[in-house]
Amino acid sequence: MGSTYNQDAEHLRLLSIFHYIEAGLAAMVACIPIIHLVIGIVLLTHPEVFSSKGEAPPAILGSIFVLIGGVFVLTGFALATAIFFAGRALAQRRHYWFCFVIAAVNCMFPPVGTALGVFTIIVLMRPSVKAVFGIEPAPAGP
Repeated sequence: MGSTYNQDAEHLRLLSIFHYIEAGLAAMVACIPIIHLVIGIVLLTHPEVFSSKGEAPPAILGSIFVLIGGVFVLTGFALATAIFFAGRALAQRRHYWFCFVIAAVNCMFPPVGTALGVFTIIVLMRPSVKAVFGIEPAPAGP
């Protein structure tokens, strides 16, 4: 049991670190739509900047840029936060199902998220890891 426990502990430690790294990457990617948010704010506050032939663009265009850009930024930061807390939960061996769901969500973001999600699911499916999380009793040793 000692060898299995050490291997599981090392895998969970590595997965936790990789979740922190992916959370940082997700937060960086979530900053990209800030460009659209700024364009929308400029369209709403100073439409003459984008005027052509003396006609300013309609205000609804600025609102659409702000709305869509804001939704993408907030969604990206929410996902990055969830990934970060999943990494923390893996390190603390708590919130098994939260970690499992975040691993499944990660599978939708190739290539890094998919690899991390698949490896996390594989590790979380082990009976010995479930026992560490308190989901099911420890397996009987040989």
